[in-house]
Amino acid sequence: MALSVGLLGFGTVGQSVARLIVERNDGLLALTHIFNRDIARKRVDWVPPSVVWTERVEDVLDADVVVEVVGGLDPARRWHEAALDAGRPIVTANKQLMATHGHALLARAAQRGVDLLFEAAVGGGIPVVRGLREGIAGDRLTTVSGILNGTCNYILTRMESAGLAFDAALAEAQAHGFAEADPTDDLEGYDARAKLCILARVGLGLDLSPLDVPCESIRSISDDDFVYARRLQATIRQVSRVAIVDDSVQARVGPALVPLTSALARVIGSQNLIVAGGTYGRETTFAGYGAGGFPTAVAVVSDLLAIARRAGGAPAAWPDTSQPTSLTGLQVAPYYLRLVVRDQPGIIAGLASIFATHNINIDAVLQEPGGTKERLPFVITLEACPTAAMDKALVEIQTLPFHVTPPLCLPVLA
Repeated sequence: MALSVGLLGFGTVGQSVARLIVERNDGLLALTHIFNRDIARKRVDWVPPSVVWTERVEDVLDADVVVEVVGGLDPARRWHEAALDAGRPIVTANKQLMATHGHALLARAAQRGVDLLFEAAVGGGIPVVRGLREGIAGDRLTTVSGILNGTCNYILTRMESAGLAFDAALAEAQAHGFAEADPTDDLEGYDARAKLCILARVGLGLDLSPLDVPCESIRSISDDDFVYARRLQATIRQVSRVAIVDDSVQARVGPALVPLTSALARVIGSQNLIVAGGTYGRETTFAGYGAGGFPTAVAVVSDLLAIARRAGGAPAAWPDTSQPTSLTGLQVAPYYLRLVVRDQPGIIAGLASIFATHNINIDAVLQEPGGTKERLPFVITLEACPTAAMDKALVEIQTLPFHVTPPLCLPVLA
C-alpha cells in the first residue's frame, strides 16, 4: 500500500513536492492531505480530487507521514512536536528550525521511534545530508565548507561576469526569482549560517547555535572589488566554513577572496558546493543546484521514498552530538582591504602606522586608473595576521577623516 503523505504548506516548494508525488504515480507515495492558510485561493486542478484540502493542521496528522515546507520557527516547531507525538514521521525543508531546535526534535523523534528527515534543509537537491551521514560515515571529518546560499552566489557571479553594481545584481536576482522581496536572510548570511549549523551536526557531530556563529553581509561588495580581485587572480564568494582545530571549533559565514584555481570560484549562478574534509578520505565534494522549488522537492521526495521503502522498519539512529567547549571565528588569515578616499597626502603613511602598531605587514598596494581626487579607490593586501589584530586595526582605520565609503575588509582564503 502506498505511503499516504500530508503536506504542510503549498507555496513554491509545497506545490513542487505535490507535483512530483502526483506525476510519479509509482505506488509508493500518495498525496492525501494539503494544509495551507486561506486554502481556497491555493486549489489547483491537477491535484487529484481525493486529496483533502484543509486549514487544520490536525487533519494532516491522519496521513502516514507529514511533510513541512512552511518554514520559520513558530508554529513549525509545535507542528513537528505534534506529529512526532502522534507517531508520524516528518520530512522537512525547514533549515532555521533544524539549525535552532534540531537537537531537541531529533531526540524526540528517537524517543517516539519515528523518522525526522531533513535532506531538503541544506543544498536543495544535493544529497549532502545523506552523503555525510551514510556515504562517508567511515571517515573522521574535521571540516565542512562551501557555498550554501544560491541567492548570494547568483548576485556575486553576476557582478563578476557582467560588471553589475550590487543593487543591479540584486534587482536582477529578484526579477528571476532567485531572491525574495526581502532578501535579508540571504544577504546577511543568516540562511547560510543555519545550513552550516545543520552540516556541523550531521558531519562533525557538533551542536552549534546559529547565533554563536560569526556572520558577515555581502552588501558592501562593489563592482570595484571584482576588478581588484581579478588582479589578484581571485574572485569573491560567500563562504561558509566550520572546522575542528585542536580543542576548539572555528566557524564563519561571510564574503571572502578565493583563488581562481579553487573549486569555490567555479560555482556560478544559484549553484551550491559543499566540501567535507576528513582525516582519512581527505576532501569529498557535493555540488548542484541549491535553490528553487523542484531541486528542493527532489530532496523531500527522496526522503519520503526512503521511509516508504523501509516499509515501517525502525529508523536509523543518529550519532551522538556535543556542544563545542570553544567556538571562535577565523583566527589567522591574509586580508584584502579596499578603501575609497578623498585623495590627500599622507594616507598610505597613516595606514602603515596603524598596521605597524598592530604588527601587521603590508603585502602590496594596488590602484586601478580612472579614479578621481574626490573618489579614489585602492586596495591594500596584508600578510597573514591574527583576526583579532586586524579587527583592532580596522576600528582605528574607520576613524580616519578621508573615507568616502566605509572600508571593506575580506579574508583571503587559500
